[in-house]
Amino acid sequence: TLKAHLADLPPRTPVEIWFQDEARIGQKNGLVRQWARRGTRPRQPADQRYANAYLFGAICPAKGKGAALALPYVDTEMMQLHLDEISRHVEKGAHAVLLLDRAGWHTTAKLVMPKNITPILLPSRAPELNPVENVWQYLRQNWLSNRVFENYDAIIDAACDAWRKLTDQPKTIASIGMRDWAHIGQAL
Repeated sequence: TLKAHLADLPPRTPVEIWFQDEARIGQKNGLVRQWARRGTRPRQPADQRYANAYLFGAICPAKGKGAALALPYVDTEMMQLHLDEISRHVEKGAHAVLLLDRAGWHTTAKLVMPKNITPILLPSRAPELNPVENVWQYLRQNWLSNRVFENYDAIIDAACDAWRKLTDQPKTIASIGMRDWAHIGQAL
């Protein structure tokens, strides 16, 4: 249980609940619905090239904050970079419970978990439990779809810009990410 995972923390240590996931952002991007005047067909650019990057993102809905890195691929080394980045965003003196899926780079013993993070693995094949899936949808609907990226650097710039826009909206992070089942009994 979570209580057992946190038993060694000093009494009254604030606990932040974080969710983490990765998304591929790239030239072979998706199209989303678009409002248009009846009878018209707005153009939606589509790219058939394959350059891409991965946005590693984590949110703490109760605090309305996030931590992300745009990286060239997904593996243990990249996940370690992201864990270290999340650790830097946890309030000083607080401890983070990080909920994440069971991807191989999340479950390997090669990861060095920062002292201020306790990982909790979500059940297999249950993406609906991870609100970061909804964050990816929001980023795509608002800033990342219906675009053609010139090159890899443009993909990185767009991913970082979209994440910055999201983190400038703490209420949006809270709205997208809050899950009652994860916060019951927690003083917010």
